[in-house]
Amino acid sequence: MAQRKLGRTADQRKALLRNQVTNLIWYGRIETTEARAKEVRRAAERLITLAINECDNTIEVTKETHNDKGQLVTLNVVNDAPSKLNARRTMMSYLYQIPDLQKADEDKDDWKERTKGVKYPVVEKLFREYGPKLKARNEEKKCSGGYTRIYKLGPRRGDAAEICVIEII
Repeated sequence: MAQRKLGRTADQRKALLRNQVTNLIWYGRIETTEARAKEVRRAAERLITLAINECDNTIEVTKETHNDKGQLVTLNVVNDAPSKLNARRTMMSYLYQIPDLQKADEDKDDWKERTKGVKYPVVEKLFREYGPKLKARNEEKKCSGGYTRIYKLGPRRGDAAEICVIEII
C-alpha cells in the first residue's frame, strides 16, 4: 500500500498516523496539515467502514454459571459475532487507548459506574456512535464512503504549510 512519506521514517510515520486517527475518532475533528489530513482520511475511513459493517452483528448466548451460594444460574448474554470480534481486534491493534475522563459535574462513583464495562472507549465509540449513525446515512443517501470532510484554513505562519481541519461528518 503506497502512502505519503510525510518527511518521516516508517515507524515515526505510522505512530503519527495512528495518533491522529485515534484523536480524530475520539474528538470528531482535528487540525493538521493537508498531506497528513489526506493520509488520516484513508485510515479513518477504513476503520469507520469496518464499524458500519459490523455494528449490529451480535449473537445472544445462554450461559449457565454457579453463584456464590453454589446455585446454578442461567444468564442471557449478548456477545460479538466472530466477524465483529475480528473487526474489534483489528481496530484495537491500530488505535491507541485513550481513557475516558471524568466529567466536571460527575463524582468518582458515577464515573466508575459509567466506565465499568468499557475497556477500549475509542473502539466502543466507533461501534456505538459512528457505526449506527453513518449506517443510517448510507441507507438514506444510498451511498457509502465519504465519512470525513477536510476544510482548508490557509497557510501556516512560519513554513507556509497548508493547514486543514478534518472532521467526521
